[in-house]
Amino acid sequence: MTPRTVGCREFRRTLRMDRRGFLKIGMLGATGLGLADLLRLEAQGASRLAGGPRYPSVIILWMRGGPSHIDMWDPKPEAPAEYRGEFGTIPTNVPGIFLSDMLPLSARIMDKWSIVRSLHHHDAGHSAGDQICFTGYDAGPNPDENIHPSCGSVVSKQLGHLTPHLPSYVMIPRQVPGTGPAYLGVSHKPFETGADPANPGPFRVPNFDLGGGLTADVVQHRRQLLASFDQLRRDIDASGQMDALDRFSQQAWQILLSPAAREAFDLDHEPAPVRERYGFFPPFDPKASDRCGCPAWSQRILLARRLVEAGVRLVTVDLRWWDTHVKGFESLRQGFLPRWDRAFTALIEDLEARGLLSSTLVVAWGEFGRTPRVNNQAGRDHYPNVFSVALAGGPVRGGRVVGESDAKGSFPKSNPKTPQDVLATLYRHLGVNTQVEYVNGSGRPIRVLPSGAPIEELM
Repeated sequence: MTPRTVGCREFRRTLRMDRRGFLKIGMLGATGLGLADLLRLEAQGASRLAGGPRYPSVIILWMRGGPSHIDMWDPKPEAPAEYRGEFGTIPTNVPGIFLSDMLPLSARIMDKWSIVRSLHHHDAGHSAGDQICFTGYDAGPNPDENIHPSCGSVVSKQLGHLTPHLPSYVMIPRQVPGTGPAYLGVSHKPFETGADPANPGPFRVPNFDLGGGLTADVVQHRRQLLASFDQLRRDIDASGQMDALDRFSQQAWQILLSPAAREAFDLDHEPAPVRERYGFFPPFDPKASDRCGCPAWSQRILLARRLVEAGVRLVTVDLRWWDTHVKGFESLRQGFLPRWDRAFTALIEDLEARGLLSSTLVVAWGEFGRTPRVNNQAGRDHYPNVFSVALAGGPVRGGRVVGESDAKGSFPKSNPKTPQDVLATLYRHLGVNTQVEYVNGSGRPIRVLPSGAPIEELM
């Protein structure tokens, strides 16, 4: 799908919006900022028109909870049973690379994606690990709240003006710890779909669910009334924030009335065979969802593909909850790994078939790995000392393994890498300047990334 601008005639078509939805999206000030909070419009930005350049994009498949590196991407068949676990290994289509035998589809297309097996950091807390992986910085006193901006917020800050007809940063379905804008401000929060495409039934994003019989003329009239209301606040505003909110509001209206944005979020445009390839549609299988304790999140991944195809720069997909402390092998065998294997390979093949793989970097990881030694409840616990990340597309060449963990999967053995290196790789692909400094709430300039370098071995 190619994004397009909204012409005058198109704008004057009859639009339908209920009054509550209208006020939620358009109203500024004390009643809440709505969609306008999430977006910004820079005065000299240029939108991507039909036939224009395709900007690079990123899909983060966030496997919150911590996927087990040993049971997926870094098996240890020679380790003692209490380390290697219950799964075997299988060869891939790249000589010398082996995966867990629970990932047969991934093994067949190993030449299209790569693994870093030597990631590490120092914090075994879920939210603290989220902060490190999304921001490159340690968590603050409340790890559920950002004190540094997420990578998506940085992308919005530096690149959002290039695609004003779409949000530049999207979370499916909603934020997780680490994904906030911190001192970059509310205009660089992610656009949250709110509705969850993993749920059964039609998927509708609330902010685009128009109804109520309003025409474009009425919409424009009410927009003018809102502007008049905001003028009253502006007269007593000494901070200058209202001027900034004017710009965010302009883009909010542009997106609200943009067919490109509405269509990008509309999964009904996808043919049923494509949706089925990603998994669990149709029919929806609630028993399968309950069995592994995770939602049927494959449709979230498909929506991410639609969004980057439309021009969204960074999409994060919440694929929780890989926290397999108890009966971990059962959960992985019966739910997580077959579902993951199907959806991950569907995304890579779908992007390639559509000519999007070279411009879209896919990063699949969680906040840490799992303990090498199996616990007494047939599961594994939190473990940041070594873990893996899978990457595909963009500058990444497939069929590569970077780094190595030791014989029991306990620590990096060679070529250790950090989450900051992964973020540096992501930023370079997008064209983000990591040396830029932004002023935090205390007036201190903070660099986008404190350390790290792109992982050249992948490229």
